[in-house]
Amino acid sequence: MEKKLRKSKDKKLSGVCAGIAEYFGWDPTLVRLGWVLLSICSAAFPGLLAYIICALVMPDAED
Repeated sequence: MEKKLRKSKDKKLSGVCAGIAEYFGWDPTLVRLGWVLLSICSAAFPGLLAYIICALVMPDAED
């Protein structure tokens, strides 16, 4: 079975971080924390912009 990067049904906002965590087999909470820390360290704008782009581009979770 081929892995595909998709949004997750385990959503807090749009499912982007949980989708990334499912793809790599990581804990979604750690991915969310990492994303927030990376966003804060990069003056917040690039991380927020990347999240919005991912939310628009990534396909929704399959049923």
